[in-house]
Amino acid sequence: MTATSSSRKHLEKFAWLSIAAALATIGLKTGAWWITDSVGLLADAAESIVNLVAAVAALIALRVAGRAADDDHHFGHSKAEYFSAAIEGAMIFVAAGFIVWQAIGRLLDPQPIDQVGLGLAISVVASIINGAVAFVLIRAGRRHRSITLRADGQHLLTDVWTSVGVLVGVALVVITGIEVLDPLVALLVGVNILLTGWRLLNESGTGLMDAALSPQENADLADTIAAQCTDEVTVHGLRTRVAGHVSFAEFHVLVPGAWSVRRAHDVVEDIEGVIAEQHPGLRVTVHLEPREDPRSYDDFGGYEVPIEPLPEAQSGTDVPAEKETP
Repeated sequence: MTATSSSRKHLEKFAWLSIAAALATIGLKTGAWWITDSVGLLADAAESIVNLVAAVAALIALRVAGRAADDDHHFGHSKAEYFSAAIEGAMIFVAAGFIVWQAIGRLLDPQPIDQVGLGLAISVVASIINGAVAFVLIRAGRRHRSITLRADGQHLLTDVWTSVGVLVGVALVVITGIEVLDPLVALLVGVNILLTGWRLLNESGTGLMDAALSPQENADLADTIAAQCTDEVTVHGLRTRVAGHVSFAEFHVLVPGAWSVRRAHDVVEDIEGVIAEQHPGLRVTVHLEPREDPRSYDDFGGYEVPIEPLPEAQSGTDVPAEKETP
């Protein structure tokens, strides 16, 4: 097992944590709905079922994404994490539809809420569990660049706010006696869940379309490369893309055509070494070209990240001398 696959497998424990939290909150919220007969609490319990499905999908996605490259997937399996986010987004739409349907039915036929105190207390406990797990998942997702963990954590955090809204709605029914407030809050919850599902589907779709690094990351990478350029060594054609937890960059390095292969290769190795040090986890592909050949400037098409040579790099960087062949 490679170091990368081992580190990704380490993330599975967070998916198991999410599964455990989903099972616990399903039991608690279903009990709260059973006690109170609140459609708002029923909506809250339905979203916890979605949480369970999403957590299982996250576990599967993390396992697949952690696999090393093979004969059929030369660049690895990191994009599998986007499928988990897409599945979660689709499940959220299903849950939202169920919530809206239940809320409309209760709007047409309002019902009283029973044993509010006990039901709300149970729901608060479930929300605390979800909030704590969401914090852990989001932090781990950012640290390990896992869209799966971030999506799962964001969904749980949305569930927390959903629960807060439901609790407020149920409390208002008790205070005001206006029973229609319960299904109205459930409708608002359904709309909020729909928005969360749309965001997840949009993010997963963007990832599957090979989205570039963020503008700031592109700018930082371009500055790193520009600092290695000299009067004889220039770079163009920088492009980047993100595939789950893995990022890729490719660019062309132009050197004097009279240089030996060894000397040009040493320059490329030095550039790649600096990039590896300043941008860990970025996989780089470099195409070497002679700067005097017009074809070196015509062989690249499409968008490229602009690289502006730095004045200090032009005057302060020495070109490596020709190394003796042993």
